[in-house]
Amino acid sequence: MDGNALATIFFQYAMNQVVVTGMGVLTSVGTGVDNYWEGLLAGKSGITAVSRFDCSDIASKVASEIKDFNPEDYMDPKEARRNDRYAQLALAASHHALKDAGLSRDDLIPERTGVIVGSGIGGMETIEKQMTTLIDRGPRRVSPFMIPSLIANIAGGIIAIDMGANGPNFSPVSACASGSHAIGEAFEMIRRGVADMIFAGGSEAAVTRIGFAGFSSMKAMSTKFNDDPSRASRPFDKNRDGFVMGEGAGVLVLETLESAQKRGARIYAEIIGYSATCDAFHVTTPDGESKALTNCMNLAIKQARISHDSVNYVNAHGTSTPYNDRSETVALKNVFGEHAKNGLMISSTKSMTGHLLGAAGAIEAAAVCKSIEGNIVPPTINYDDPDPDCDLDYVPNESREVPVQVAMSNNSGFGGHNASLVFQNI
Repeated sequence: MDGNALATIFFQYAMNQVVVTGMGVLTSVGTGVDNYWEGLLAGKSGITAVSRFDCSDIASKVASEIKDFNPEDYMDPKEARRNDRYAQLALAASHHALKDAGLSRDDLIPERTGVIVGSGIGGMETIEKQMTTLIDRGPRRVSPFMIPSLIANIAGGIIAIDMGANGPNFSPVSACASGSHAIGEAFEMIRRGVADMIFAGGSEAAVTRIGFAGFSSMKAMSTKFNDDPSRASRPFDKNRDGFVMGEGAGVLVLETLESAQKRGARIYAEIIGYSATCDAFHVTTPDGESKALTNCMNLAIKQARISHDSVNYVNAHGTSTPYNDRSETVALKNVFGEHAKNGLMISSTKSMTGHLLGAAGAIEAAAVCKSIEGNIVPPTINYDDPDPDCDLDYVPNESREVPVQVAMSNNSGFGGHNASLVFQNI
Protein backbone atom coordinates (compact mmCIF):
# COMPACT_ATOMS: atom_id res chain seq x y z
CA MET A 1 0.00 0.00 0.00
CA ASP A 2 1.47 3.36 -1.01
CA GLY A 3 1.89 6.38 1.23
CA ASN A 4 -1.10 8.28 -0.18
CA ALA A 5 -3.43 5.38 0.55
CA LEU A 6 -2.12 5.10 4.10
CA ALA A 7 -2.55 8.84 4.60
CA THR A 8 -6.15 8.61 3.36
CA ILE A 9 -6.94 5.78 5.76
CA PHE A 10 -5.37 7.66 8.68
CA PHE A 11 -7.29 10.82 7.81
CA GLN A 12 -10.58 8.94 7.66
CA TYR A 13 -10.14 7.23 10.97
CA ALA A 14 -8.62 10.19 12.79
CA MET A 15 -11.79 12.23 12.35
CA ASN A 16 -13.67 13.24 15.49
CA GLN A 17 -17.19 12.02 16.06
CA VAL A 18 -19.59 14.96 16.40
CA VAL A 19 -22.67 14.94 18.63
CA VAL A 20 -25.50 17.31 19.53
CA THR A 21 -25.64 18.02 23.25
CA GLY A 22 -27.79 21.15 23.50
CA MET A 23 -30.53 22.89 21.54
CA GLY A 24 -32.16 26.29 21.74
CA VAL A 25 -35.28 27.00 19.74
CA LEU A 26 -37.60 30.00 19.44
CA THR A 27 -40.66 29.61 17.21
CA SER A 28 -44.33 30.48 17.19
CA VAL A 29 -45.03 26.90 18.23
CA GLY A 30 -42.98 27.20 21.41
CA THR A 31 -39.92 28.72 23.07
CA GLY A 32 -37.32 26.28 24.34
CA VAL A 33 -36.73 22.92 22.71
CA ASP A 34 -39.14 21.00 24.96
CA ASN A 35 -42.05 23.39 24.41
CA TYR A 36 -41.31 23.45 20.70
CA TRP A 37 -41.22 19.66 20.51
CA GLU A 38 -44.42 19.22 22.49
CA GLY A 39 -46.14 21.64 20.12
CA LEU A 40 -44.97 19.73 17.05
CA LEU A 41 -46.06 16.37 18.41
CA ALA A 42 -49.47 17.79 19.24
CA GLY A 43 -49.86 19.12 15.70
CA LYS A 44 -50.04 22.69 17.00
CA SER A 45 -50.09 25.41 14.37
CA GLY A 46 -48.26 28.63 15.20
CA ILE A 47 -49.71 30.41 12.17
CA THR A 48 -52.10 33.31 12.74
CA ALA A 49 -53.23 36.51 11.09
CA VAL A 50 -50.40 39.03 10.73
CA SER A 51 -50.25 41.35 13.73
CA ARG A 52 -46.79 43.00 13.46
CA PHE A 53 -47.74 45.44 10.70
CA ASP A 54 -50.59 46.58 8.48
CA CYS A 55 -50.96 44.09 5.63
CA SER A 56 -54.36 45.24 4.37
CA ASP A 57 -52.88 46.06 0.94
CA ILE A 58 -50.79 42.86 0.69
CA ALA A 59 -52.21 39.66 -0.76
CA SER A 60 -50.93 37.31 1.95
CA LYS A 61 -52.18 38.07 5.45
CA VAL A 62 -50.94 35.13 7.55
CA ALA A 63 -47.64 34.52 9.29
CA SER A 64 -45.88 32.52 11.97
CA GLU A 65 -45.05 35.20 14.56
CA ILE A 66 -43.40 34.90 17.96
CA LYS A 67 -45.66 36.98 20.16
CA ASP A 68 -44.15 36.53 23.62
CA PHE A 69 -40.51 37.46 22.97
CA ASN A 70 -38.82 40.10 25.13
CA PRO A 71 -35.20 40.73 24.06
CA GLU A 72 -34.42 42.31 27.42
CA ASP A 73 -34.68 38.84 28.94
CA TYR A 74 -31.42 38.07 27.12
CA MET A 75 -29.56 41.39 26.84
CA ASP A 76 -29.60 44.82 28.43
CA PRO A 77 -32.03 47.40 27.03
CA LYS A 78 -29.33 49.43 25.29
CA GLU A 79 -28.04 46.36 23.41
CA ALA A 80 -31.58 45.32 22.57
CA ARG A 81 -32.21 48.69 20.91
CA ARG A 82 -29.00 48.41 18.87
CA ASN A 83 -29.66 44.90 17.56
CA ASP A 84 -32.09 43.75 14.91
CA ARG A 85 -34.78 41.30 15.90
CA TYR A 86 -33.06 38.47 14.00
CA ALA A 87 -29.90 38.93 16.12
CA GLN A 88 -31.95 39.18 19.31
CA LEU A 89 -33.61 35.86 18.51
CA ALA A 90 -30.26 34.26 17.69
CA LEU A 91 -28.73 35.33 21.00
CA ALA A 92 -31.78 34.08 22.87
CA ALA A 93 -31.53 30.70 21.11
CA SER A 94 -27.84 30.43 22.07
CA HIS A 95 -28.72 31.08 25.73
CA HIS A 96 -31.31 28.31 25.61
CA ALA A 97 -28.83 25.98 23.88
CA LEU A 98 -26.12 26.67 26.47
CA LYS A 99 -28.48 25.89 29.33
CA ASP A 100 -29.89 22.82 27.56
CA ALA A 101 -26.35 21.49 27.15
CA GLY A 102 -25.78 21.75 30.89
CA LEU A 103 -23.09 24.38 30.38
CA SER A 104 -22.21 27.82 31.64
CA ARG A 105 -19.98 30.38 29.98
CA ASP A 106 -17.23 29.48 32.46
CA ASP A 107 -17.22 25.92 31.12
CA LEU A 108 -16.29 27.01 27.59
CA ILE A 109 -12.71 26.96 26.35
CA PRO A 110 -12.66 30.25 24.38
CA GLU A 111 -10.11 29.38 21.69
CA ARG A 112 -11.76 25.97 21.09
CA THR A 113 -15.34 27.26 20.94
CA GLY A 114 -16.85 28.59 17.70
CA VAL A 115 -20.08 30.13 16.45
CA ILE A 116 -21.54 29.48 13.00
CA VAL A 117 -25.02 30.98 12.75
CA GLY A 118 -26.52 31.78 9.35
CA SER A 119 -29.37 33.93 8.10
CA GLY A 120 -31.00 34.14 4.74
CA ILE A 121 -31.64 37.88 4.89
CA GLY A 122 -30.26 39.35 8.11
CA GLY A 123 -31.68 42.54 9.58
CA MET A 124 -34.66 43.19 7.34
CA GLU A 125 -36.54 45.08 10.06
CA THR A 126 -33.56 47.41 10.40
CA ILE A 127 -33.40 47.96 6.65
CA GLU A 128 -37.08 48.84 6.55
CA LYS A 129 -36.95 51.22 9.52
CA GLN A 130 -33.80 53.02 8.43
CA MET A 131 -34.93 53.40 4.83
CA THR A 132 -38.12 55.01 6.11
CA THR A 133 -36.01 57.32 8.27
CA LEU A 134 -33.84 58.23 5.28
CA ILE A 135 -36.85 59.12 3.14
CA ASP A 136 -38.80 60.94 5.84
CA ARG A 137 -36.02 62.67 7.84
CA GLY A 138 -32.86 62.63 5.73
CA PRO A 139 -29.46 60.87 5.86
CA ARG A 140 -28.25 62.53 9.06
CA ARG A 141 -30.99 60.80 11.02
CA VAL A 142 -30.02 57.31 9.86
CA SER A 143 -28.71 55.33 12.82
CA PRO A 144 -24.93 54.79 13.14
CA PHE A 145 -25.86 51.27 14.21
CA MET A 146 -27.70 50.53 10.98
CA ILE A 147 -24.91 48.63 9.22
CA PRO A 148 -23.82 46.41 12.15
CA SER A 149 -27.49 45.74 12.88
CA LEU A 150 -28.48 44.57 9.43
CA ILE A 151 -25.51 42.51 8.23
CA ALA A 152 -26.21 38.79 8.15
CA ASN A 153 -23.11 37.82 10.15
CA ILE A 154 -23.71 40.04 13.14
CA ALA A 155 -25.77 37.47 15.06
CA GLY A 156 -22.74 35.18 15.18
CA GLY A 157 -20.57 38.07 16.32
CA ILE A 158 -22.99 39.00 19.12
CA ILE A 159 -23.19 35.40 20.32
CA ALA A 160 -19.40 35.11 20.34
CA ILE A 161 -19.04 38.31 22.35
CA ASP A 162 -21.65 37.09 24.81
CA MET A 163 -20.08 33.63 25.15
CA GLY A 164 -16.45 34.70 24.96
CA ALA A 165 -15.97 32.33 22.01
CA ASN A 166 -12.71 33.00 20.16
CA GLY A 167 -12.88 30.05 17.75
CA PRO A 168 -14.18 29.92 14.17
CA ASN A 169 -16.99 32.35 13.46
CA PHE A 170 -18.75 32.94 10.16
CA SER A 171 -22.28 33.00 8.79
CA PRO A 172 -23.48 31.03 5.77
CA VAL A 173 -25.93 32.99 3.64
CA SER A 174 -27.66 30.52 1.34
CA ALA A 175 -31.30 31.57 1.59
CA CYS A 176 -33.43 28.83 3.14
CA ALA A 177 -30.51 26.39 3.37
CA SER A 178 -28.46 28.73 5.61
CA GLY A 179 -29.24 27.02 8.93
CA SER A 180 -28.43 23.56 7.60
CA HIS A 181 -25.23 24.76 5.96
CA ALA A 182 -24.19 26.33 9.27
CA ILE A 183 -24.68 23.05 11.12
CA GLY A 184 -23.00 21.07 8.36
CA GLU A 185 -19.94 23.30 8.22
CA ALA A 186 -19.68 23.25 12.01
CA PHE A 187 -19.81 19.46 11.87
CA GLU A 188 -16.96 19.38 9.34
CA MET A 189 -14.80 21.75 11.39
CA ILE A 190 -15.21 19.75 14.58
CA ARG A 191 -14.53 16.53 12.68
CA ARG A 192 -11.24 18.00 11.47
CA GLY A 193 -10.24 19.19 14.92
CA VAL A 194 -10.51 22.92 14.22
CA ALA A 195 -12.77 23.35 17.28
CA ASP A 196 -14.10 21.19 20.11
CA MET A 197 -17.50 22.90 20.36
CA ILE A 198 -19.52 25.10 18.01
CA PHE A 199 -22.83 26.88 18.50
CA ALA A 200 -24.45 26.39 15.10
CA GLY A 201 -27.78 27.23 13.52
CA GLY A 202 -29.78 30.04 11.99
CA SER A 203 -32.03 32.99 12.72
CA GLU A 204 -34.54 35.01 10.74
CA ALA A 205 -36.95 37.87 11.36
CA ALA A 206 -38.30 38.78 7.95
CA VAL A 207 -41.96 39.09 9.00
CA THR A 208 -41.98 42.74 8.00
CA ARG A 209 -44.02 44.83 5.62
CA ILE A 210 -41.24 44.98 3.03
CA GLY A 211 -40.55 41.25 3.38
CA PHE A 212 -44.17 40.43 2.79
CA ALA A 213 -44.43 42.84 -0.12
CA GLY A 214 -41.45 41.25 -1.83
CA PHE A 215 -42.51 37.64 -1.46
CA SER A 216 -46.14 38.44 -2.27
CA SER A 217 -45.05 40.12 -5.50
CA MET A 218 -43.35 36.85 -6.41
CA LYS A 219 -46.65 35.06 -5.70
CA ALA A 220 -44.70 32.68 -3.46
CA MET A 221 -46.85 33.01 -0.35
CA SER A 222 -50.20 31.48 0.55
CA THR A 223 -53.29 33.63 -0.03
CA LYS A 224 -56.13 31.09 -0.08
CA PHE A 225 -56.36 30.73 3.68
CA ASN A 226 -56.22 34.31 4.93
CA ASP A 227 -59.49 33.68 6.79
CA ASP A 228 -58.27 30.39 8.26
CA PRO A 229 -54.57 30.91 9.04
CA SER A 230 -53.87 27.61 10.79
CA ARG A 231 -54.70 25.76 7.55
CA ALA A 232 -52.51 27.90 5.30
CA SER A 233 -49.32 25.84 5.45
CA ARG A 234 -50.14 22.43 3.97
CA PRO A 235 -47.07 20.73 2.49
CA PHE A 236 -47.70 17.99 -0.08
CA ASP A 237 -51.45 18.63 0.02
CA LYS A 238 -53.24 19.10 -3.30
CA ASN A 239 -54.60 22.50 -2.22
CA ARG A 240 -51.30 24.08 -1.17
CA ASP A 241 -50.80 27.51 -2.68
CA GLY A 242 -47.58 28.90 -1.25
CA PHE A 243 -45.46 29.09 1.86
CA VAL A 244 -46.23 30.91 5.10
CA MET A 245 -43.46 33.14 6.37
CA GLY A 246 -42.24 32.52 9.88
CA GLU A 247 -39.69 34.01 12.24
CA GLY A 248 -37.49 32.46 14.88
CA ALA A 249 -34.13 30.93 15.59
CA GLY A 250 -32.47 27.63 16.33
CA VAL A 251 -29.00 27.02 17.74
CA LEU A 252 -27.47 23.60 18.37
CA VAL A 253 -24.44 22.84 20.53
CA LEU A 254 -22.16 20.56 18.56
CA GLU A 255 -19.12 19.03 20.21
CA THR A 256 -16.79 16.07 19.94
CA LEU A 257 -18.04 12.80 21.33
CA GLU A 258 -14.93 12.72 23.50
CA SER A 259 -15.75 16.11 25.02
CA ALA A 260 -19.40 15.16 25.61
CA GLN A 261 -18.51 11.88 27.30
CA LYS A 262 -15.82 13.48 29.42
CA ARG A 263 -18.29 15.93 30.93
CA GLY A 264 -21.15 13.41 31.14
CA ALA A 265 -23.35 15.36 28.74
CA ARG A 266 -26.72 14.19 27.49
CA ILE A 267 -26.37 13.33 23.82
CA TYR A 268 -29.36 13.85 21.53
CA ALA A 269 -27.83 12.37 18.40
CA GLU A 270 -24.64 12.03 16.39
CA ILE A 271 -24.18 13.85 13.08
CA ILE A 272 -22.78 11.38 10.57
CA GLY A 273 -23.36 12.94 7.16
CA TYR A 274 -23.55 16.31 5.42
CA SER A 275 -23.59 17.51 1.85
CA ALA A 276 -24.16 20.71 -0.10
CA THR A 277 -25.03 21.03 -3.80
CA CYS A 278 -26.53 23.51 -6.23
CA ASP A 279 -29.19 23.09 -8.90
CA ALA A 280 -27.46 25.60 -11.22
CA PHE A 281 -30.86 25.83 -12.90
CA HIS A 282 -32.92 28.90 -11.93
CA VAL A 283 -32.77 31.55 -9.22
CA THR A 284 -36.12 30.59 -7.67
CA THR A 285 -37.56 27.48 -9.37
CA PRO A 286 -36.18 24.03 -8.49
CA ASP A 287 -35.04 21.63 -11.16
CA GLY A 288 -38.05 19.45 -12.01
CA GLU A 289 -35.84 16.34 -12.20
CA SER A 290 -34.30 17.21 -8.84
CA LYS A 291 -30.83 16.12 -9.91
CA ALA A 292 -28.91 18.29 -7.45
CA LEU A 293 -31.09 17.53 -4.41
CA THR A 294 -30.88 13.85 -5.31
CA ASN A 295 -27.09 14.11 -5.43
CA CYS A 296 -27.06 16.06 -2.18
CA MET A 297 -28.90 13.35 -0.27
CA ASN A 298 -26.85 10.59 -1.84
CA LEU A 299 -23.58 12.30 -0.92
CA ALA A 300 -24.68 12.82 2.69
CA ILE A 301 -25.68 9.15 2.96
CA LYS A 302 -22.36 8.12 1.42
CA GLN A 303 -20.41 10.16 3.94
CA ALA A 304 -22.50 8.63 6.72
CA ARG A 305 -21.49 5.14 5.50
CA ILE A 306 -24.99 3.77 5.86
CA SER A 307 -27.40 2.06 3.52
CA HIS A 308 -30.27 4.03 2.07
CA ASP A 309 -32.76 1.60 3.61
CA SER A 310 -31.41 2.37 7.10
CA VAL A 311 -32.86 5.91 6.99
CA ASN A 312 -36.10 5.84 8.96
CA TYR A 313 -37.26 9.44 8.71
CA VAL A 314 -36.71 12.52 6.56
CA ASN A 315 -37.69 15.99 7.78
CA ALA A 316 -38.41 17.42 4.34
CA HIS A 317 -37.94 20.98 3.17
CA GLY A 318 -41.67 20.78 2.40
CA THR A 319 -42.47 24.45 1.91
CA SER A 320 -46.12 24.06 0.84
CA THR A 321 -45.36 25.51 -2.58
CA PRO A 322 -46.49 23.61 -5.69
CA TYR A 323 -43.02 23.33 -7.24
CA ASN A 324 -40.94 22.52 -4.16
CA ASP A 325 -43.08 19.72 -2.76
CA ARG A 326 -43.36 18.02 -6.13
CA SER A 327 -39.64 18.24 -6.92
CA GLU A 328 -38.63 17.12 -3.44
CA THR A 329 -40.90 14.08 -3.77
CA VAL A 330 -39.13 13.26 -7.05
CA ALA A 331 -35.76 13.53 -5.30
CA LEU A 332 -36.85 11.26 -2.46
CA LYS A 333 -37.96 8.63 -4.96
CA ASN A 334 -34.69 9.00 -6.87
CA VAL A 335 -32.63 8.47 -3.73
CA PHE A 336 -34.56 5.83 -1.82
CA GLY A 337 -36.22 3.84 -4.60
CA GLU A 338 -38.69 1.29 -3.25
CA HIS A 339 -37.84 2.28 0.33
CA ALA A 340 -39.37 5.70 -0.37
CA LYS A 341 -42.79 4.06 -0.69
CA ASN A 342 -42.31 1.22 1.74
CA GLY A 343 -40.82 2.11 5.09
CA LEU A 344 -39.56 5.68 4.79
CA MET A 345 -41.41 8.31 6.83
CA ILE A 346 -41.40 11.93 5.67
CA SER A 347 -42.90 14.98 7.30
CA SER A 348 -42.75 18.74 6.99
CA THR A 349 -42.84 20.57 10.30
CA LYS A 350 -43.28 23.77 8.28
CA SER A 351 -46.96 22.82 8.29
CA MET A 352 -46.89 24.06 11.91
CA THR A 353 -44.00 26.53 12.15
CA GLY A 354 -44.32 28.13 8.75
CA HIS A 355 -41.14 28.74 6.78
CA LEU A 356 -38.38 30.39 8.82
CA LEU A 357 -36.19 30.93 5.75
CA GLY A 358 -32.56 30.92 6.94
CA ALA A 359 -33.54 29.53 10.35
CA ALA A 360 -35.59 26.64 8.94
CA GLY A 361 -32.75 24.13 8.79
CA ALA A 362 -31.76 24.78 12.40
CA ILE A 363 -35.17 24.28 13.98
CA GLU A 364 -35.79 21.27 11.75
CA ALA A 365 -32.46 19.69 12.72
CA ALA A 366 -33.59 20.12 16.33
CA ALA A 367 -36.83 18.29 15.49
CA VAL A 368 -34.85 15.44 13.92
CA CYS A 369 -32.68 15.11 17.03
CA LYS A 370 -35.76 15.00 19.27
CA SER A 371 -37.33 12.44 16.98
CA ILE A 372 -34.29 10.19 17.38
CA GLU A 373 -34.18 10.75 21.12
CA GLY A 374 -37.85 9.96 21.68
CA ASN A 375 -38.54 7.48 18.85
CA ILE A 376 -41.44 9.52 17.57
CA VAL A 377 -42.02 11.32 14.27
CA PRO A 378 -43.86 14.67 14.12
CA PRO A 379 -46.71 14.99 11.62
CA THR A 380 -47.41 16.96 8.51
CA ILE A 381 -50.62 18.73 9.48
CA ASN A 382 -53.27 19.97 7.04
CA TYR A 383 -52.61 16.99 4.81
CA ASP A 384 -56.25 16.54 3.81
CA ASP A 385 -56.35 16.03 0.05
CA PRO A 386 -53.37 14.05 -1.28
CA ASP A 387 -51.64 15.33 -4.40
CA PRO A 388 -51.20 12.48 -6.89
CA ASP A 389 -47.71 13.83 -7.60
CA CYS A 390 -46.86 13.65 -3.90
CA ASP A 391 -47.62 10.03 -3.08
CA LEU A 392 -45.30 9.10 -0.20
CA ASP A 393 -45.82 8.60 3.55
CA TYR A 394 -45.88 12.16 4.88
CA VAL A 395 -47.03 11.11 8.39
CA PRO A 396 -50.37 12.87 7.93
CA ASN A 397 -51.87 14.92 10.75
CA GLU A 398 -50.78 12.83 13.75
CA SER A 399 -47.37 12.09 15.21
CA ARG A 400 -46.22 8.49 15.07
CA GLU A 401 -44.39 6.47 17.74
CA VAL A 402 -41.89 4.30 15.93
CA PRO A 403 -38.18 3.48 16.30
CA VAL A 404 -36.00 6.18 14.71
CA GLN A 405 -32.36 5.14 14.47
CA VAL A 406 -31.31 7.28 11.50
CA ALA A 407 -32.94 10.47 10.23
CA MET A 408 -32.22 13.11 7.63
CA SER A 409 -33.02 16.81 7.32
CA ASN A 410 -33.22 18.52 3.91
CA ASN A 411 -33.29 22.20 2.99
CA SER A 412 -33.17 24.13 -0.27
CA GLY A 413 -33.00 27.83 -1.05
CA PHE A 414 -33.33 30.42 -3.79
CA GLY A 415 -30.25 30.27 -5.96
CA GLY A 416 -30.52 26.49 -6.16
CA HIS A 417 -28.76 25.82 -2.84
CA ASN A 418 -29.30 22.40 -1.21
CA ALA A 419 -28.20 20.95 2.10
CA SER A 420 -28.70 17.51 3.64
CA LEU A 421 -27.81 16.42 7.17
CA VAL A 422 -27.85 12.85 8.51
CA PHE A 423 -28.18 12.06 12.22
CA GLN A 424 -28.17 8.76 14.10
CA ASN A 425 -28.88 7.46 17.56
CA ILE A 426 -25.79 6.81 19.63
